[in-house]
Amino acid sequence: MAFTRTQIGIAASAGVLLVGVFVGYLWWLSNQGPVLARSDDHDPLTGLPVTIKMNPLRDRSTEKAANKFLREIRDGHCDDVLSKWEHDYHKKYAHYICNSEAQHPLLSWELVDWEDAPPLIILHYRGKRPSNAGPNQPGIDQDLFTLTIVNKGGEWTVTKYDAMY
Repeated sequence: MAFTRTQIGIAASAGVLLVGVFVGYLWWLSNQGPVLARSDDHDPLTGLPVTIKMNPLRDRSTEKAANKFLREIRDGHCDDVLSKWEHDYHKKYAHYICNSEAQHPLLSWELVDWEDAPPLIILHYRGKRPSNAGPNQPGIDQDLFTLTIVNKGGEWTVTKYDAMY
């Protein structure tokens, strides 16, 4: 079956248009912030949106720094991580965090909201921990916690950790 010049022109134009729309969408995404959309529904207790849609092209260096921090705390290196904070935080608070994390270690976490508060970024997470209901009622508790991150010398650093135990 032979194609006419008109058919080839239409197919080529459609292909160029499709590639142009795709490249335009990528360009638009690259100029957006890390959160593309938040749901109108908010959790009545926390005020956080029920769902968020994250930009797949966002800079993930803040999330990598937060995940590294959370893994170190989970893996038992809390004192090492928080020893850097003793100038910013009271020793009692740092020890409280480490003791609480040892008793209620994080099993997993997921990012549920992102706040830009220049020069800070506040990441809200939903974490899973072993239930503290007692040995007769094993299970998993879900709770919210936040990490405050600041860019110090070109590197993202966690400066605050807020969790309820």
